[in-house]
Amino acid sequence: MPGSLFALLRSRIPSQGKTLIETLEGSRITYGDMLARTGRLANALVGLGVKPGDRVAVQVEKSPENLMLFLAVMRAGAVYLPLNTAYTTHEVEYFVNDAEPRLLVCDPAKRDGLEPIADLRGAALHTLDADSRGSLADLAAAAPEAFEDVGRAGHDLACILYTSGTTGRSKGAMLTNANLGSNADTLVGYWRFSEAAVLLHALPIYHTHGLFTAAMTVMLSGGSMLWLQKFDADQVIAALPRVTTLMGVPTHYVRLVQHPGLTREATAHMRLFTSGSAPLLAETHETFKAKTGHAILERYGMTETGMNTSNPYDGERIAGTVGFPLPDIEVRVATPGTGEVLPAGEVGVLEVKGPNVFAGYWRMPEKTREEFRPDGFFITGDVGMIDARGYVHIVGRAKDLIISGGFNVYPKEVESEIDLLPGVVESAVIGCPHPDFGEGVTAVVVKAPGAALSERDVITALEGRLAKFKLPKRVLFVDELPRNTMGKLQKNVLRDQNKALYG
Repeated sequence: MPGSLFALLRSRIPSQGKTLIETLEGSRITYGDMLARTGRLANALVGLGVKPGDRVAVQVEKSPENLMLFLAVMRAGAVYLPLNTAYTTHEVEYFVNDAEPRLLVCDPAKRDGLEPIADLRGAALHTLDADSRGSLADLAAAAPEAFEDVGRAGHDLACILYTSGTTGRSKGAMLTNANLGSNADTLVGYWRFSEAAVLLHALPIYHTHGLFTAAMTVMLSGGSMLWLQKFDADQVIAALPRVTTLMGVPTHYVRLVQHPGLTREATAHMRLFTSGSAPLLAETHETFKAKTGHAILERYGMTETGMNTSNPYDGERIAGTVGFPLPDIEVRVATPGTGEVLPAGEVGVLEVKGPNVFAGYWRMPEKTREEFRPDGFFITGDVGMIDARGYVHIVGRAKDLIISGGFNVYPKEVESEIDLLPGVVESAVIGCPHPDFGEGVTAVVVKAPGAALSERDVITALEGRLAKFKLPKRVLFVDELPRNTMGKLQKNVLRDQNKALYG
């Protein structure tokens, strides 16, 4: 496998005339156009002083040119640092101070706020908007197409992805060329991608899901993408006849099953639907299958590793599981402290090892050492179980474990029972400070419209199904659960909102 990520991509280009990206408006970018556009951008980057190993921080709206910028950074041998477009100026300041990028690219509307931050760190500041306009685009337009790609080794850093930082300051996960290339290439084979693939791309590209799992997998297969600025159920349903694959997050599938246009006829030609970034409710999985005949393929990954497991392409896709370890990736379950490996059926912390696992946290060597076992396994912090058939089940995050009266309560077990109750859309179970029990098991529930469901109804229904120490001390009702932009439930927000619930 070539050392650099872009060299691997270049080796897979089917033909320069093949469509890489098409927008809903009908504009097209071929693989040949990609080479020309990324060549101009790479020349612009070098002209701004970007050298191999330099960080290029990017906070711009989703656009094909944004993807071209990522590829240009790879061609220049630099390190790509995508930033969530929802981050405030204050938050971006932290990332700039921590990563010390050579170049910061932002939306023109954010330039004035970010200019003092860039100046303080000696970073060049340029702009790029959703319509591919801005000072960086102007520099690229005046640059030549020809560019000699910078050679990089597999172990060289390609990207820094910052974690969400819900349990402390954000950590920069360092991903190498080999990490990204091997993981995307594995998915090409496991999910049967080919030049015939047409992916409906409706995900953001500042996140590993949209950038690497989706876009990079398609590009390494020589396939094409139909580009959506963002997920819109009406647009997705209308676009289905033009594509073969959709990658989404659970909230996308919830919206689709509620859409009258989701039918067997509308999805008859589709090859694959995948879901990730957050757990998919079994009810959503079953409803989608009943309406379309397609079983959503759920998989498990994280910022630090890319994809670790997947339900099978051929074979039973079991709702509520994330399938089997991907080729060349080892997954085990261990006790949180000692790291004792546990047998099938027992719950513990998931640990993974493979070519996909990141090189460590940026400028945090002690934190990196803490998160790896002596034999090289990465401690994910996700609590799970591997059943007798080898399917991996995610129970929750280790930080979400509730210790009530000295007993361990895994929220997923309680949530699964609550979600089965008539009138419940979804639930989240958290631990809140309790004067007697240390933590009180607390359920936050979203009711279906018009459902007559009380706190006592929920608790009574769970009695006899769960041990007494697992029963919620309180049941709270809300209109919706807090989620981040990738649809991941933010239990830390719920805990903060209810930290004084028990006095």
